[in-house]
Amino acid sequence: MQGIDRRLIQNFEWPLFTMALLVAGIGIVNLVSASPDQTASGLPGTALRQLAWLGIGVVLMLATLVPDYRTLERFAFPFYVLVVALLVGVFFGGRVVNGSRRWLDLGPLNLQPSELAKLAMILVFARILARRSSASPVGLRDLIVPAVLIAIPAALIVKQPDLGTTLVVCIVSASFLVLTRVRVFSFVLLAAIGVVGATVGWFYFLHDYQKERVFTFLDPERDPLGTAYHAIQSQIAVGSGGLFGKGFGLGSQSQLDFLPEQQTDFVFSVLGEEWGFVGSAVVLALYLGILIRGLMIAHSSKDSFGSYLAVGIVALFFWAGLINVGMVIGVVPVVGVPLPMLSYGGSALLTCMIAIGLLMNVSMRRYVF
Repeated sequence: MQGIDRRLIQNFEWPLFTMALLVAGIGIVNLVSASPDQTASGLPGTALRQLAWLGIGVVLMLATLVPDYRTLERFAFPFYVLVVALLVGVFFGGRVVNGSRRWLDLGPLNLQPSELAKLAMILVFARILARRSSASPVGLRDLIVPAVLIAIPAALIVKQPDLGTTLVVCIVSASFLVLTRVRVFSFVLLAAIGVVGATVGWFYFLHDYQKERVFTFLDPERDPLGTAYHAIQSQIAVGSGGLFGKGFGLGSQSQLDFLPEQQTDFVFSVLGEEWGFVGSAVVLALYLGILIRGLMIAHSSKDSFGSYLAVGIVALFFWAGLINVGMVIGVVPVVGVPLPMLSYGGSALLTCMIAIGLLMNVSMRRYVF
């Protein structure tokens, strides 16, 4: 069996690897404080499970470095079809949690296919753009196939229902338009179609509680003890943290259970309350470092597929982070988007670690071509 090229080991992507592990490590420490389910070891079961997922994620991340990322271009569409099949399978054998059917029960594991859909869309769009030979502006006809590719998983995910992941999948996919020259008429028409689609979605696809979240975002006093409760308690937690925070395990909103979903969607609220502005700024600086490093990798990639792949992954981390933090501080409606590598969730963490592995793969093979 052919060994790994020594040049890959010599040019291991240490900066990205280190920043990703730091964010994930901070996430586990944060979960120790945010989770009430203590085990016999004295540590919360949630944090221990996340630590186990992180171990698996690191293995998958390193395994992602072995194949040449260029070979993944051939498997982009088969992977997309597999993910769509898994999304369909959720409706027939999926596990229901809090009224949402999002997980496939695989024995000891619960797989959330909508997380894999994020990677599938990035791979597919990177392949489409890399194979596009024409330098002419993108017209409406060129956008039909990408629009259909987005619509299929988006429709399946929003039906689960999971509005947050649907938004991330659509926005990340649409971000690839920035990398192309779109005709003005096509762009205007596409925007109009988007407005019509959003209107139809509002009246026929969104549930009442999802609409209510938008209303309470516009008017937080509309239902302070109901729909707006999450957002209000989150802002209280972040604001009360001050400059340096209240200290580990000393957050009143989190420790006294005023803050709902503090292990998942609102985990950044716990961080802000206990570690303050300084601690939050450190974590955001790590995210910014990952984004900047990802863009550097995209810029220096030796082929277009690698560049598009890197940009897509950067877009995934950027939009998911922006929506989550915006949701926590009250500038974005509550839509249920986890914070990458910080929120609790096995499928989400594994997806992020694989994405980091793909970025590292592109970076390290700059020295092998």
